Amino acid sequence: MFKVMATTMAMAALAAAGSAEAGVTKAPFGKTADGKPVELFTLSGKDGFEAKISTYGATLVSLKAPDKKGVYGDVVLGFTSVDPYVKGVPFYGATIGRYGNRIALGKFTLDGKSYQLPTNDGPNSLHGGTKGFDKRLWTAEPVDTKDGSALKLTYVSADGEEGYPGQLTVHVTYTLKANHTLAITYDATTTKPTVVNLTNHTYFNLSGNPEKPILNHLLTLKADRFTPVNKTLIPTGELKPVKGTPFDFTKATVIGARIEANDEQLKFGKGYDHNWVLNSSGKLASAAVLEDPESGRVLEVSTTEPGIQFYSGNFMDGKPAGAGTVYKHRTGLCLETQHFPDSPNHPSFPSTVLKPGQAYHSETVLSFRTK
Repeated sequence: MFKVMATTMAMAALAAAGSAEAGVTKAPFGKTADGKPVELFTLSGKDGFEAKISTYGATLVSLKAPDKKGVYGDVVLGFTSVDPYVKGVPFYGATIGRYGNRIALGKFTLDGKSYQLPTNDGPNSLHGGTKGFDKRLWTAEPVDTKDGSALKLTYVSADGEEGYPGQLTVHVTYTLKANHTLAITYDATTTKPTVVNLTNHTYFNLSGNPEKPILNHLLTLKADRFTPVNKTLIPTGELKPVKGTPFDFTKATVIGARIEANDEQLKFGKGYDHNWVLNSSGKLASAAVLEDPESGRVLEVSTTEPGIQFYSGNFMDGKPAGAGTVYKHRTGLCLETQHFPDSPNHPSFPSTVLKPGQAYHSETVLSFRTK
């Protein structure tokens, strides 16, 4: 049975422990299936704000933020060792690539050449394929920045890996900033034309108690449109206004208020599992605000990306078997900043093509406050 990192007792202990001083520390986190050592790095702020990142999947394992009483708790779902990640828990906190989200039938055409990717989500390719970036061992090095403690992780994806063209060199940097802020930046270069869509798949639960569902959280999405999907969750190509639909989060709305509505899109996703078209124009801007009224914690997500995938934990079932989800139904939610799903097959969507000589760069910032 997997040992969940954030139990109520563990959270109390972690909150009491706090953080003695700012900086970056390293500890063993277990081994991969082929025996390679995995490391866990801790970025610590002077006030107790803390992030833990694993070299397996460049994964955000833990993130401690204060509630309205000043008590620190873990607001993401994670595990105490690398073992559950290696055994197949789906994407908890991981860096997703080479292409986040779905590509229809695992196929796309680039510069007149067709490519076939693994189909690991029904008929489609999901989150980079059978062995995406979330299942790869990254190298890591602490870096000095003017903003705070930082960790730079690097992975080189071989030409042809999971069917994608070009050798892709990827850097993901986590920076622990002042005012309870964690910044994630993504940089990549390629040796051949390819498609790239990097994101982070953290499951948030701002209560600090992973036993509590996230249905009472309030969510605001800075998006007037979303991309409707077919029954296999591939976008139809339409950019549909959210007004008058259960997808309208332009004002703070309780997540559970309409999640069971008689709506075809909600039935397709078994809840929310859709991409919203952000109103921002490519510069770093606020994309979402998540609030837990009971703890008073508020998370604001800012990004340079054109879209954000809100996933309401619909397939979480509390079972550790197989690629088990371990945590109970809807005890976590994801806010994945991204380009749109299946963009390589939709010329009208913002392009995800990266060519040699170009530099891919994306930023996402997680800022915490209380009210």
